[in-house]
Amino acid sequence: MTQPADIRRERLHRYGMNEHHYTALDLAASGFPALPLRAGKVPFGNCPRCAGNACGGRPNMKSPGPCQCPAPCHAWAAASTDPDVINSRPWRRAWAMAAAVAYHPGGGGLTVVDLDDADAIAWARENLPATQTVPTTRGEHWFYRGRMQSANGVRPGVDIKSTMSYARWLGFGTGDMAPLPDAVRALVVKESATARPMPQAVAGLAAAGGGQCRHRTPTFLERGLAMAEQRIAGATGGVHATVYATFLAVLSTHGRCGCLTDAHVARLFTAAQAKGESARHCTEAWNNARTRLGL
Repeated sequence: MTQPADIRRERLHRYGMNEHHYTALDLAASGFPALPLRAGKVPFGNCPRCAGNACGGRPNMKSPGPCQCPAPCHAWAAASTDPDVINSRPWRRAWAMAAAVAYHPGGGGLTVVDLDDADAIAWARENLPATQTVPTTRGEHWFYRGRMQSANGVRPGVDIKSTMSYARWLGFGTGDMAPLPDAVRALVVKESATARPMPQAVAGLAAAGGGQCRHRTPTFLERGLAMAEQRIAGATGGVHATVYATFLAVLSTHGRCGCLTDAHVARLFTAAQAKGESARHCTEAWNNARTRLGL
């Protein structure tokens, strides 16, 4: 992944980049969505509304907050493999101030077992298969091929970072990367398929005038849902933002008409979950889109 030092220095000078900016492009080229971090491993707000956490996002902006931007613009949801995004003017300003580079492990098909101390490392060596590791400030990151639901504090000193999470980039370290084992998956309680929350039905949100939907034709509605499913399925980076934007587009067209049913919304949720989104996040994204549209 990394370039020889002399080539890196020449390219850094030629394109006016710093090491963090260059590393992010290197990561993106290898399929790992990257983002800049401020001091304290905190993401930047990538739009004026979210600068300095002015949007009222969640603490330290480590998760996409309830901002009113067109799409979530910070934390893991903003991580990108698109060089045009990474090289954009707002991001160039962020790279100039960045203290580190982070990446979205799940977006690159990885799961990171974050071991915070010596006891956690000792536990992992006894209970998990050997894999590629890299030292951290206090412990180690263990890399496995495959993605899963992220969770913090699955046991003392152990966090799981994969989907809907980010990790600081410290290099790939040493060792051969192993497939994601059941022992790691078992650390996170899986959501039961029968317990997946459904979004609030939008069929009762019909417009005034009898609730008759001007789009109520099988062809129009089916084509729109199929395009939405394809848009989600085709996302190669920034899946969270794509899901939110797709939900927003569907609701902006059909949300006030009364033509959407739970079965239609379930199709969108299924497409999003196939890309690694959790049922909880699908519900949050749906409700955030409804709130933005005033539904």
